[in-house]
Amino acid sequence: MKADRPLWQWSAGEIADAVDRGTVAIDDVVAAHEAQADLWDPLVHAFLHRIHGGRRPTAAERAGGVADDPFDRAAVPVPRRPLLSGVPVALKDNLCTRGVPTTCGSKILEGYVPPYDATVVRRLLAHGAVITGKTNLDEFAMGSSTENSAYGTSRNPYDPSRVPGGSSGGSAVAVATGAAAIGLGSETGGSVRQPAAFTNLLGLKPTYGRLSRYGLVAFGSSLDQVGVFSRSAADGARAFCAIAGPDPNDATTLPEPVFDFDLLDLGPTAAEGLVIGVPRALLADGLDEDVADGQRTVELALRAAGATVREVTLLPPSSWVATYYLLATAEASSNLARFDGVRYGPRAAADDVLSLYENSREAGFGPEVKRRILLGTYALSAGYYDAYYGKAQKARRRIQADLLTALEGCDALLFPTTPTPAFEIGAKVDDPLAMYLSDIFTIGANLAGLPALSVPAGFTGGGLPVGVQFTARACREDLLFRLAAALEHQLTDPRERRWPTKRS
Repeated sequence: MKADRPLWQWSAGEIADAVDRGTVAIDDVVAAHEAQADLWDPLVHAFLHRIHGGRRPTAAERAGGVADDPFDRAAVPVPRRPLLSGVPVALKDNLCTRGVPTTCGSKILEGYVPPYDATVVRRLLAHGAVITGKTNLDEFAMGSSTENSAYGTSRNPYDPSRVPGGSSGGSAVAVATGAAAIGLGSETGGSVRQPAAFTNLLGLKPTYGRLSRYGLVAFGSSLDQVGVFSRSAADGARAFCAIAGPDPNDATTLPEPVFDFDLLDLGPTAAEGLVIGVPRALLADGLDEDVADGQRTVELALRAAGATVREVTLLPPSSWVATYYLLATAEASSNLARFDGVRYGPRAAADDVLSLYENSREAGFGPEVKRRILLGTYALSAGYYDAYYGKAQKARRRIQADLLTALEGCDALLFPTTPTPAFEIGAKVDDPLAMYLSDIFTIGANLAGLPALSVPAGFTGGGLPVGVQFTARACREDLLFRLAAALEHQLTDPRERRWPTKRS
């Protein structure tokens, strides 16, 4: 029963229903989650900026509102019914939030306060959510461990000597510790799913174009997507439905309607009759045994839930990594050219304009961002464009076709989210290639623009979470949540989850 659990352990659905009925006060909900942040944040450093008391929606924002942004071309649609009344939500600090610092974890944006809200933030407020703060991330979302933040490293609450994943590690930690019920992150190559796997959460990367990128600071524009952290399939589906849909401010959003949350089957038979493909060849080498055990456990649970599991073939994921790191760095080189010490953030001293740009960028960007800008600029330079960027674009189309072929005759694909559990802080910072390979299983869905959902798959003998992921055809997020729900019924009650225990 809910009364047997503190408010910070309630699901987003339980909070929203109780607030709507008037049986729980929003002040009490916010206070309970803030107390968790007070308890945990000195150790795990989830937040870069906390909003004490929470930013709560005004009457105008609940009604769709009119943005202060003069370039905004549309008000947010008024919800048929609010899905997130009083639900505390933590935002990755690359989502523009009006009146609140938005740094992207970088010194070059230190002190920047946006005059407008990202579309997904406005939609959260329209559904009654309470914004609790902005969370830590790898600088400009470039990293797999949240060690690249200019404002300090976040830590995994299940073992503070280990990383929480990245780049959306702060949002994952906030939800895992009960400092927020829902977290928003962003994904370019696995930055929601990988932290979710490391922190015992569900992490959704939606179909490219399902969630508006308006107000998301760009890394790789053809790859970036806002993503959702939750502790259950129902909560993830609820949050996704609240913020999904077309947006006139983002020409890349899709016109297809989003599924109705109230009609979504999240019962124990939700996976019955579904066919799940497993690419066995991907799992042959280099997979941690605890991760392999999690994969086997999930396959057995799916069969018990009435699904069919069969083998499929895919290209080696090493091709995903090579393709991704050419395309993503090229797009990063272009997108980050705007951060020059003139329009945003601190400005370095200089005698001329060129020196101003050079000095400001040298002082403002961290090592990983500089590395990726250099790689991307090289790939786009005269004489190398066709050899590198052009070939990577062709490889991307091949990877997308390969994944779609594997999905023929299947409803979804299943394989691990990460090759290992969370690794120790500092273990890979001096080996960029080893760090990049942390995303070897997640990158494919980003290159193909397909939806993917990481789900908990148990724990190692040492108590570290393990995750696996489902990938489906475009706009089939509903199917991913059905599979996740079926697993919850088979493996555990989400209300009886294994919470991290605070230790110094």
